[in-house]
Amino acid sequence: MTTPSDRPVPEPVGDAGTVQTDLLRFLTKHTGRAWETDVDVFGNGGLSSIFAMELVVHLERTYGIAIRGADLRMDNFRTVRRMGTLVERLRQPAPGGSGA
Repeated sequence: MTTPSDRPVPEPVGDAGTVQTDLLRFLTKHTGRAWETDVDVFGNGGLSSIFAMELVVHLERTYGIAIRGADLRMDNFRTVRRMGTLVERLRQPAPGGSGA
């Protein structure tokens, strides 16, 4: 199995604030407007569901996580705070370790 060479090496996530700051920067760059951590980025006429997929790709590549199944619920992407929480949870080792 190979890893794409264009994929950045994820750096450790410091804290929720670091992830949120990065996400706010990403949103501002891609939408041309400023966001707050608790603003519903989809419910306030902000972003489209297509942009949600761009967010998923950004989070996976930037933080070295895989967002699958139940984690793909729109509620996990409504606010920067929720996205930060999702990233932190998915960066945690699986319970019981890998066993390898």
